[in-house]
Amino acid sequence: MRLAKTAKVDAATVDAVMAWFRAARRANWASFEEIRESFPAADRVGNVVIFNIRHNVYRLIVTADFRHRIMYVKALLTHKEYDRGEWKKWS
Repeated sequence: MRLAKTAKVDAATVDAVMAWFRAARRANWASFEEIRESFPAADRVGNVVIFNIRHNVYRLIVTADFRHRIMYVKALLTHKEYDRGEWKKWS
């Protein structure tokens, strides 16, 4: 997984996103409830799953295809970006 070159995040954020990625890659989640077992703070809005990154400094937005057990990373957002609600187009 690569973060876009335009993304301006520090090393701690990259480490946190990569830790999420490694956990997600090992997982075989068939439902949101299974995600919550690994990430209790995760939220779901429609097909979008929202993960808190770095203790809620960032929000990682993914769409979930539970039938095929695939997660598509859509965005890594700051709270300000998240609050704009543009991510809702994926839900």
